[in-house]
Amino acid sequence: MESGILLARLLGIAASVCGVIGLIVGLIDREWKLGVTGWFTAGTLLAVLTLVVFADQYFASRRTGPG
Repeated sequence: MESGILLARLLGIAASVCGVIGLIVGLIDREWKLGVTGWFTAGTLLAVLTLVVFADQYFASRRTGPG
């Protein structure tokens, strides 16, 4: 497995974790430093980075050909 794909998967997991934390913060209705918006924004940023890394790996593999 290439390191870019591994990085993208880790970023995807981190994005999911940020989203879950944001959901928990919203449900318990307590004051956190980042707040609900901060956690969801961080999760969205990580999800976008994940898509960029996946796209980069895809286009790199298309340039090199099969195998």
